[in-house]
Amino acid sequence: MPYFERRALMERFQDMVRRREPIVGGGAGTGISAKCEEAAGIDLIVIYNSGRYRMAGRASSAGLLAYGNANEIVLEMAGEVLPVVQRTPVLAGVNGTDPFIVMPVFLRRLKELGFSGVQNFPTVGIIDGRFRQSLEETGIRFATEVDMIRQAHELDLLTTPYVFSADEAVAMTQAGADFIVPHMGVTVGGTIGAETAPSLEESVRLIDEWAEAARKVRKDVIVIAHGGRIALPEDAAYVMRHSQHCNGFYGASSMERLPTEVAITAHVKRYKQLDL
Repeated sequence: MPYFERRALMERFQDMVRRREPIVGGGAGTGISAKCEEAAGIDLIVIYNSGRYRMAGRASSAGLLAYGNANEIVLEMAGEVLPVVQRTPVLAGVNGTDPFIVMPVFLRRLKELGFSGVQNFPTVGIIDGRFRQSLEETGIRFATEVDMIRQAHELDLLTTPYVFSADEAVAMTQAGADFIVPHMGVTVGGTIGAETAPSLEESVRLIDEWAEAARKVRKDVIVIAHGGRIALPEDAAYVMRHSQHCNGFYGASSMERLPTEVAITAHVKRYKQLDL
């Protein structure tokens, strides 16, 4: 697994933006997911704990709860995914609020393993209401994730953080984020997908609102969308056609779980229809 220099990656991605070629990233919860995504020409691969859960038949949102140590799971998954990826930068999902790691040491370890960048996941950004308020008040803050992205940027890692508001988009851009990824919620559809998410029309409005806020800080920040009702290629196409600022799509469940559910179900049905 080769390490990709941030400068070279950004030159490639900025050229894609200029040519209006969509940048496509995908989550990989297994080695075979990563191999297939690379074979299809994906631009970025990211691995984080939710990938393990969704490919084990559990909801991606399980990655937000205490079913396992998120950062340790990523290190375990690295041994499965990194050796089988040859031409594609792989990013690590980092639990930036983990109080039991020394963040600069952990980020350097990820870089030494061959990760080319990071993303903030699990993230408190997806949590709202009174629980989010309690987390923030007790030191489990989105600002800590912003600081993780700043430290990763200083180590010259590619950074593609999730954001959930215009203010968070501004904060991440100020921290040096190369991309911002407007997160529209847990992906809908399939056997374990969410049901509640903004409409595609509302998603476009939010993506553009958050992108405009970020680009007031730095015009060259790249914007790619994720989640919610952007679950299929035609959904991503709708967003990119109607958005003024979206440069691509980051899929997770939409890249590996949903296609797997469809393909395996259809394939097994063919066997069950054999006429002896």
